[in-house]
Amino acid sequence: MRTCALIAIFYFISIINLTAAELDWIQVSQDGKSFVTAKEQTPFVPWGFNYDHDREGQLLEDYWNTDWKTIEQDFAEMKQLGANVVRIHIQFGKFMAAPDQPRAAALKKLGELLKLAEHTGLYLDLTGLGCYHKQDVPGWYDQLSDAERWQAQANFWSAVAKQCANSPAIFCYDLMNEPVVHGGKKKGTDWLGPGFAGKHFVQRITLSPDERPRPEIAAAWIKMLVDAIRKQDQRHLITVGLVPWSLERPGLQSGFVPDKISQHLDFICVHLYPEKGKVKEALETLKGFDVGKPLVIEETFPLKSSPQEFEEFLLKSKKHADGWIGFYWGQTREEYEKGKTIRDAIMAGWLKFFEENGRQFKEQH
Repeated sequence: MRTCALIAIFYFISIINLTAAELDWIQVSQDGKSFVTAKEQTPFVPWGFNYDHDREGQLLEDYWNTDWKTIEQDFAEMKQLGANVVRIHIQFGKFMAAPDQPRAAALKKLGELLKLAEHTGLYLDLTGLGCYHKQDVPGWYDQLSDAERWQAQANFWSAVAKQCANSPAIFCYDLMNEPVVHGGKKKGTDWLGPGFAGKHFVQRITLSPDERPRPEIAAAWIKMLVDAIRKQDQRHLITVGLVPWSLERPGLQSGFVPDKISQHLDFICVHLYPEKGKVKEALETLKGFDVGKPLVIEETFPLKSSPQEFEEFLLKSKKHADGWIGFYWGQTREEYEKGKTIRDAIMAGWLKFFEENGRQFKEQH
């Protein structure tokens, strides 16, 4: 009995070590148009999930100290579904006790997550500076001036990059989820955009009016955070998650115009949800983000379209996109198939499509 147990332990350890050893670093290809592994220079196409909350709507930091087993199970499930990238969202307030004081415990937990990713054979799209739960935003953070807030954000990324610098499991650092440059002539009153499903996904990087063009401000902010990361980590890729209304078009604009802010980024990310009857329009928007660097659709889902239109969009998006990241919320396809709601049916269909079509997307280059 004891011998069998020891054999099982050694086998488990060997599998873990094998997976970790096979996880090569990811970089942009020499022609600057796609991703490749560093050692073998083989094509790498991001195909994965936003692991932004669990089945109860909790953020990762809400349960990673108390329910680590669930995270291990979820990573294994995402891997089994064919994912190679998992997008993780971490909040500023959970990682910074003061503008220049990182929380050691949170960084240590992030280190454990890196090890789990290495052992599972998954890469992380690490998205930072989150303020998704308004109750988790420190009061002192909201009181900072634009310049002080930028410096605090640079301190956040410096600490996170130092923690992650030596791990091949990082696919990229995403500076912020859906940033916006203040566009009014009067001082803004709220750093966060309107709430959606109990969370705040859009965040302003400025509140004070500024004479500079908004894309120039966005580029300066990106450069400051990239410089902070590069002092700790010269190797991992850097991007930022852009809303579709970042393009210079009539109406609402974020200020983060892709071709005007891309010089400091390794690749471009866009969050794009096709709408019913508007697949062609979504593809045209996607084309606007294709500015000569690799392009990843970092968020997408049949939120506003039928499953059939969504699948059409994904298949046709291969003309421009070099990676796709959907959603996984801690439930298996089988669990969703047993559900009775429309949401359950949509998620079951999405996971089925993801599992069955992963190969054709990952092997497109």
